Amino acid sequence: MPSKADLRRRIRSVKSTQQITKAMKMVAAAKLRRAQQRIIEARPYAAALQGMLASLVARLPAASHPLLERREERHVTLVTFTGDKGLCGAFNANVLRETYLLLRRGWERVDLILVGRKGADFFRARGVAVTAHHADAMRNPSAEAAREFARTLADRFARRQTDAVYLVYNQFRSVILQRVTVERWLPVETGGLGSGETPAQVLLEPTAPSLLHQLLPRHLQFGVLRTMLDSAAAEHAARMTAMDAASKNAAEMIDRLTLTYNRLRQASITKELIEIVSGAQALAER
Repeated sequence: MPSKADLRRRIRSVKSTQQITKAMKMVAAAKLRRAQQRIIEARPYAAALQGMLASLVARLPAASHPLLERREERHVTLVTFTGDKGLCGAFNANVLRETYLLLRRGWERVDLILVGRKGADFFRARGVAVTAHHADAMRNPSAEAAREFARTLADRFARRQTDAVYLVYNQFRSVILQRVTVERWLPVETGGLGSGETPAQVLLEPTAPSLLHQLLPRHLQFGVLRTMLDSAAAEHAARMTAMDAASKNAAEMIDRLTLTYNRLRQASITKELIEIVSGAQALAER
């Protein structure tokens, strides 16, 4: 049975931890609101860009651009997006587990590119070779970082250094739902761009192939940026949920410890009263 002093120290320790988890929850909630706002603001641009590409792809043959070329997938590249920190529930564990399963899928060669510190720590501990590691890319996702990252991956595919590029990340669906997503990023899925009917008489300036060469890299850049924003929002949501659960668990633990402390204190008081009464009664009988 712990002493009263031990219980008081334990209660103070749990209360300190609860203050930390509450503060982390508030910070995560503020960051989540900003991340959600960035995603909402990017949707009109995404819709307009996707519509323009759908119109162009419908007018051109499938092999009109190197990034549209389909090849047998023997040598693939996996790009995994994780967080830089923990304390976010199963956010990192889920995406790393999915990546680990993909590595055993049966491809002849897999190049692993990691975005975030947690992924590097995970695969370093298991002796898995990593082609590249972008440690600070998720700290503040930006269009410039997405542009350079997309250009590097597109060059690898265009030079036939890889047959396909897959993105593995947590897709933000809601505050309580983040879904692990495996998306084939290259070659570009022309079916996903839409195949709606286009006007019969349309004058394009410059030509359709020239426009495609300009818009397709922008589409890829925005795809990387959207993935980074999705992953960042999902991380903040997972951390907020985890810290909320930790705060509630701390409150329940404080209640249990306080109850135990009060029982022990009451037992101590009762024991002292019994000793006093017993002593007084012994003196009275003399």
